[in-house]
Amino acid sequence: MKKFRLFALSLLLLQGVTAFAQQKNEFDIRIRAIGIIPQESATIGVIGGGVNISNTVVPELDFTYFFAKNFSAELILATTKHKVSTTSSNLTAIGGAAAADVNLGHVWLLPPTLTLQYHLPTGTGFKPYIGAGANYTIFYSADKGPVVQGITYKNKFAFASQLGFDYDISKTVFLNVDVKKIFLTTQATVDASNLTPSGNEALRPVLQNIPADVKIRPWVIGIGVGYRL
Repeated sequence: MKKFRLFALSLLLLQGVTAFAQQKNEFDIRIRAIGIIPQESATIGVIGGGVNISNTVVPELDFTYFFAKNFSAELILATTKHKVSTTSSNLTAIGGAAAADVNLGHVWLLPPTLTLQYHLPTGTGFKPYIGAGANYTIFYSADKGPVVQGITYKNKFAFASQLGFDYDISKTVFLNVDVKKIFLTTQATVDASNLTPSGNEALRPVLQNIPADVKIRPWVIGIGVGYRL
């Protein structure tokens, strides 16, 4: 009788867990706090040097739809603000230092990201997943900072990869931990014509159009809570 009771209890627990299984047409909403950690590098024309892009933490909203059992699509929405500067740039041509950092102000990024995910069927409340997809980053409200005349960034598509897990608290509420890598690069153009030395106007068109190939490639690390519809 004792063994039978244990067996019956196990069945009830299993039924309770499988009731939370991720099925076709399930719709999830998550709210996360995400940390964006750029892995930046750059090739900068004329003045050379590297680039520094600040880390940031922001709220993020995402929507997940299961188009088949264990397979879903996730749309991620957030916007971030980053400080930007060059590092160790050579400014001797305009009377500056041979290794100077140039403050390029800040820029906002709007990076909607769509991933397709596979959720590993563990039969428990712990539900790991892996995903991959596309990101399109829009650069807006770029502030040039106190040094140069202007700066622009090109909007770009990028590949995104993803790894994370949900952990059920109840049938409808769950915790989420998520890590993404976005392989984002862009081209920036700096207008530093205001720094043209007097008596050397030949430098003006060069300084007016300083190109930079910038690899941002951030890690996006998030933790939050979700609601299952």
